[in-house]
Amino acid sequence: MTTTQTTPSETSALAVLNRRDFIQASAGAALVFAMGNLPGSARAATVHTLPPLPFADTALDPVISANTLSFHYGKHHKAYVDNLNKLVTGTEFADMTLEKIIMATAGQADKAGIFNNAAQVWNHTFYWNSLKAKGGGEPPAALKQKIEAAFGTVDACKMELAKAATTQFGSGWAWLVLDADKKLQVVKTGNAELPLTKGLKPLLTIDVWEHAYYLDYQNRRPDYVNAVLDKLVNWGFAADNLGA
Repeated sequence: MTTTQTTPSETSALAVLNRRDFIQASAGAALVFAMGNLPGSARAATVHTLPPLPFADTALDPVISANTLSFHYGKHHKAYVDNLNKLVTGTEFADMTLEKIIMATAGQADKAGIFNNAAQVWNHTFYWNSLKAKGGGEPPAALKQKIEAAFGTVDACKMELAKAATTQFGSGWAWLVLDADKKLQVVKTGNAELPLTKGLKPLLTIDVWEHAYYLDYQNRRPDYVNAVLDKLVNWGFAADNLGA
């Protein structure tokens, strides 16, 4: 699978993204560096780059195949990064971090292209970290306690996530989030929308754009969603986000 080349230091910093790593990375589209004093440049520009996957491209087989990852990550995710860099060049957003771009463009129709690509870079990086080989099972104790307080049982929480993911009309995302009252909720968003712009703290997500599953499952979205929840969901990543 083709990926963007990174330096050894970038690979070390991003190869396994825990909560702290993800915040640092996503604050600058996974990794940010200054362009320096280029001729004619009034200020340094932020370049957003494609972070490495936090697992091998065959690690999620058979739930998500390496073939799906080659398109989903290597082409779709990369395209969002490339488009974002093109769209922000020479604009007021050129030296902003990823999250600042998202917050500055959310809800602005004339900035929809920038928002959509920035949000999709963030969403996909978050999604990859919401998955792991041999995932599923029992959440860590602190997260499990919050889940049981909100939903009754872990299985009930999974059912709510599955319902959100399978009933999202068209493209979008299902999320486990922490609200302002420190309670867990399951929400769904369409297209590139994300909980950050609504004052909610994302803990994990499931991508239900067709390119996330169509090569492996065709139109059987429920089968993909249930397989992810049973075998790949990264409760540890959600727990790290809860405690951050």
